[in-house]
Amino acid sequence: MKKPIIEFSHFGFKYRSQEEPTLSGIDLTIYEGEKILIVGPSGSGKSTLGHCLNGLIPFSYKGEVTGSLKIAEKDTKKQGIFELSKKVGTVLQDPDRQFIGLTVGEDIAFSLENDMVPQQDMKERVKAVAKMVEMEDHLHSSLHQLSGGQKQRVALGGVMIDDVDILLFDEPLANLDPATGKYAIELIDRIHREMNKTIVIIEHRLEDVLYRHVDRIIVVYDGKIVADLPPSDLLATNILEECDIREPLYIRALKYAGCHITPQSHPENFSSLPMKEWESQLRDWFEASREKKDPIFDEPVLQLENVNFKYPSSPTIIHDISFTVYKGEMVSIAGNNGAGKSTLTKLICHFEQPNSGTIRINEVDAIRDSIKERSDKVGLVMQNPNHMISKHMIYDEVALGLVLRGVAEAEIRERVEKVLKICGLLPFRNWPISALSFGQKKRVTIASILALNPDILILDEPTAGQDYRHYTEIMEFLTELNQQGVTIIIITHDMHLMLEYTQRVIVISSGEKIADGSTVSALRDEFVIKEANLKETSLFELAERAGIEDVEGFTKRFIHQEKAVGRVWQ
Repeated sequence: MKKPIIEFSHFGFKYRSQEEPTLSGIDLTIYEGEKILIVGPSGSGKSTLGHCLNGLIPFSYKGEVTGSLKIAEKDTKKQGIFELSKKVGTVLQDPDRQFIGLTVGEDIAFSLENDMVPQQDMKERVKAVAKMVEMEDHLHSSLHQLSGGQKQRVALGGVMIDDVDILLFDEPLANLDPATGKYAIELIDRIHREMNKTIVIIEHRLEDVLYRHVDRIIVVYDGKIVADLPPSDLLATNILEECDIREPLYIRALKYAGCHITPQSHPENFSSLPMKEWESQLRDWFEASREKKDPIFDEPVLQLENVNFKYPSSPTIIHDISFTVYKGEMVSIAGNNGAGKSTLTKLICHFEQPNSGTIRINEVDAIRDSIKERSDKVGLVMQNPNHMISKHMIYDEVALGLVLRGVAEAEIRERVEKVLKICGLLPFRNWPISALSFGQKKRVTIASILALNPDILILDEPTAGQDYRHYTEIMEFLTELNQQGVTIIIITHDMHLMLEYTQRVIVISSGEKIADGSTVSALRDEFVIKEANLKETSLFELAERAGIEDVEGFTKRFIHQEKAVGRVWQ
C-alpha cells in the first residue's frame, strides 16, 4: 500500500491583510507516486494551496494557519522553507521569475553550488538532469535566447537536480503554444512514469492536461475542496461547469447533443469514447443548426506592406510580411513560441522601427509617428502583466493613462469603475496589486488599456491564466467593444478562443506569414499546424468520428450553442 506523502487535515489559511480565510476545512491526502491535477476558478485558493506545499506559506506569505499539513510525515510549520525545497520542487508559470544563472548549465547547477558539491560531480549531475529534460545540447546557451518551452524545461531541471520527491507545476501551460504545451505534458508524464515522482499540477487548461493520464482531479472552489475524483467520474458530472471551469470541448459538445456520459464510457480518454452510441444524436443536433453569415469588412484600419525587421548583429526576424486588418474586425495572430509575433506587435506599436516596408493606420502612413502618437491609436496589453504595472494600487494603475492625458477626475472615475466592473475587479479597486494572483494582475492591465478607448486594441494572450468565467467575461466584453467599432487583434495560443471569437487568423512561423484566412481552415491545414506548433481542436475530431463532413459548420454550431446557453455571467 502506498504511503501518504502530503496530508492536509482540517487545514485553513488566512492572509494577514484579509478578513476571511482563503482556505478552510481542507482535508486532502496525496500518496507517493500519484499524479494529481488541481483545478478551480481564479481566486478559488488553488494557488494558495500550492504555496502551502512549497513553504511560501507561512514562511514568505504571512497569515494565520489552522489545522495541519504534513509532508513526508513531518509538520511543515516545524520545517523551514529551505528544508521543504529539498522535498518539493516548484516550476512556476513564468520561468523567468525563478532563473538565477546566466546560462542553462549555470542555472541547473545553482542548488549544487550552494551545497558545495565538488565540481566534477556537479558537472556529471547537471549533464544527467539536462539530458532528462532534453536540454543537454543547450548547456552553454543564454537563458534569454530560449523559447518558452525550453525555459520551462530548464526550470524543471533546476528543481530536479535536488532529486526532490514532489514536483509542483503552477500553470505550466499558461505561456506555451499548443504543440509545446502538449510536449510539456508528455515530459511531465515521462518523468512521472520513469522516476515515480509525486506530481501536483495546478492548471486551467484541463483538456490539455488530460492528454496524459492523471490519477485524480481536485476541484477547489471558494477556498474549499468540492470534488476529489478520478477524471472518468468527474467528467460524468456537472461539477466543472458549476464551478466555472471549462470542460473539455468534446465533452461539452456531447452534452449539448444529449449524449449520456457515464464513468464507464471513460470520457477522459477521447480515443475510447463509444461513438457508435452517440453518432445519430450528434448528427441530429448538428442538423438542427441555422447558418449565420459572417459580416463583411472593407475599410482598412491597419496595413502592413512588405515589412522586414532585424535587430543589429542578428538574423532577420520579420520576413516581408504583408496583411490588412479592417475596421471592426477581430483577428487572431497565431504561431509557435519565437515565431516573431511579439516583434510584429512591437512594430505595430512603434516600439521598434521596420528596416523596410510600410505601416499605415487608417490609410495614413504611420512610420513617422512618435510612440505617444501611436499609443493614441493602438493600445497594447502585454502577455506578462508584471511588465506593465507601475502603481501599487489597482485603481491608480487603471487610472494612470487617463491621468497622464489630463482627463477630468469625474470622467476618470466613471471610466475606471466601468472597466473594473467588466473585468471582475471592482470589489478589489482599493486593493494593493501585490495581493493579486497572476490572472488578476492580467485583468488589471487589460482594464488599464481598455480605459483609454484606442482605435486598435492588441492583446497578447489575454486569457492566459484565466478561469473560464473570467475568460468569457473578458472575451464577451472585447466582443462588445468590437461591435462598437474597435478593431481587436489577439495574439493567442488558445485554439478555441480563435474559433469562437475570430473568423480570421494570421499565422506566423519563423518570421513569415504562412496563412491568412478562415480560422477553421487554418486549424485543419496539416502544414500550418506543423509549422506553427498549433493543434486541431477536439471538436474537429469529434465531428469526423461522428461522420459529419462539414466540420466548419459543426464548429460554428457548437459556438452558437455556447453563446445561446448563457456563457454570460451575472
